[in-house]
Amino acid sequence: MDYLIWNFDPVLASFSHLRIHWYGALFALALLSNYLFMHWVYAREFNDTDDVDRLLWYCMGGTVIGARLAHVLFYNFTYYAANPSKIIAVWEGGLASHGGVLGVLIALYIYQRKASFNYFWILDRAAIAAAFSGCLIRIGNFLNSEIAGTVTDVPWAVIFQRIDTLPRHPVQLYEAASYLCISAFLLTLYIKSPSFNLNGRLCAWFLILIFSTRFFLETYKVKLVSYAQEPLLSTGQWLSIPFILVGLVILYHNNTRNL
Repeated sequence: MDYLIWNFDPVLASFSHLRIHWYGALFALALLSNYLFMHWVYAREFNDTDDVDRLLWYCMGGTVIGARLAHVLFYNFTYYAANPSKIIAVWEGGLASHGGVLGVLIALYIYQRKASFNYFWILDRAAIAAAFSGCLIRIGNFLNSEIAGTVTDVPWAVIFQRIDTLPRHPVQLYEAASYLCISAFLLTLYIKSPSFNLNGRLCAWFLILIFSTRFFLETYKVKLVSYAQEPLLSTGQWLSIPFILVGLVILYHNNTRNL
């Protein structure tokens, strides 16, 4: 069977000693899309967009710091304990989405303390942008030949030549498509809401759908070498469970309040 052979150059552009990777460009595009979406939300609901710049900085900091720390602590702690100077080397790769979400949750809590709205107001709106950002970031992973899928013989399998010559599930694209659909679903709920008081409903659906998707698709990913002997569930699946449970609790309380 003829499979798609993928050997895409992960470097978008090079300038002397500076190299810009496609992953970095898509990560920046994700942050820009967040900014533009929240700019639209603030204009729609407040007719005032002055505070969106401050929001962007909080989201950037929470995403990068949270994602990096989660990668260091849960995915390759032994290496970073032996090489602590490498912890800040984000440009070498190594960001965990679970940590990124947790980092943003903390950053948004700090941000909204000086705002006129409550915590769930900002979480509901940010959930839409975050799901779309996840789509862009997974496309970046695909371009970089990162997050290897398991070996398969399905017709749409991809041979990532930067990894090996075996046909694999393009699990990055599975996630990207899923996150795009989730973002569209959340945006539809937001637009069709009879009022702006969603009380955490979008945040709840974001946590449930995003991390249920992660839990399911982890079965199509190659486990990290350091955790190759994980019993039953992978690290990514274990880390997804608390987020799903929190989403279910928020949704339950939201539905109970509206009875």
